[in-house]
Amino acid sequence: MKYVGMYTQVRRNNMLSVLLLLLFPCIMLGMIWVFLALVNYFGNGYYNEYGEVVHQLDAETVNYYFVSSVPYVLVGVGVWFVIAYFANSSMVRNATGARPLERRENPRVYNIVENLCMTCNMDMPKINVVDDPQLNAFASGIDKNSYTVTVTTGLLRLLNDDELEGVIAHELTHIRNRDTRLLITSIIFVGIVSTIMSLVVRMMYNMMWFGGGGRSRDNEKNNGLGIVVVLLIGAVCCAIAYFFTLLTRFAISRKREYMADAGGAELCGNPRALASALRKISGNPGLSHVNRDDIAQLFIVHPQGFSQGMMSFFSSLFSTHPDTEKRIEILEQF
Repeated sequence: MKYVGMYTQVRRNNMLSVLLLLLFPCIMLGMIWVFLALVNYFGNGYYNEYGEVVHQLDAETVNYYFVSSVPYVLVGVGVWFVIAYFANSSMVRNATGARPLERRENPRVYNIVENLCMTCNMDMPKINVVDDPQLNAFASGIDKNSYTVTVTTGLLRLLNDDELEGVIAHELTHIRNRDTRLLITSIIFVGIVSTIMSLVVRMMYNMMWFGGGGRSRDNEKNNGLGIVVVLLIGAVCCAIAYFFTLLTRFAISRKREYMADAGGAELCGNPRALASALRKISGNPGLSHVNRDDIAQLFIVHPQGFSQGMMSFFSSLFSTHPDTEKRIEILEQF
């Protein structure tokens, strides 16, 4: 069985990256419109002839303020993305506790990476290491200046040369297929949504517990109205953020791991060595301390235990990694 379809995978990942770049501002603008509509709707109440409060939406006013806010939203998202784009390496490094691995510290790894890069005619990525006695590895980066292969110290200690070569070949295939570019783009966007959610939750907390008291009935009504509006806005923002998270999970096909396995097996010329490495890693996967499922999408084996109970069911349902035993079975038939 030969690894085929690399260029198809590259085109697919490039297309999805562009789609995410275009889709995310649209989602953000949708959230802004909903925010303005809710504020307008609950802020324009009046009493009818029966003394009941009637709310109505002034769409013209909402659209006016929405159009006025569009440039600020686009500039804000753009600036945020540009900063994250150039800081993605430090973002992943800080999240995982990785550090640069010097050649003199481990020439074995450098020799393996250099040989594989020469074999597939690609630029050599940076090499990082995480001081973790357990086993895992991942590739990250958006362009050749940020492409990085990261391994744990446990992986270096417990894998033999053939197994380590298979793992590194797998990670290099992720870079060649542009998988890392798509993943980092999705991580940046989900990070923006998570930050907005945190701000909304903090605002809700401040309104609920430090909202200022009730000096009069009018003040109590106004405070109550403000809390209701904030709660609704928070619920809508969380729903949209959750939708976007699911969307990115659907966009990131589980097939990318199979493709990277196949490409890595062909690159190192020893599919059984990669299968053996996956078996060892799945029995003792490291990097569980990261506790960020978006970053865990990068790992060669996803550490289990980020979610419990019902959330574990949903996590497996939308998992970006296929079953490791299935991957091993396919490699052993390669």
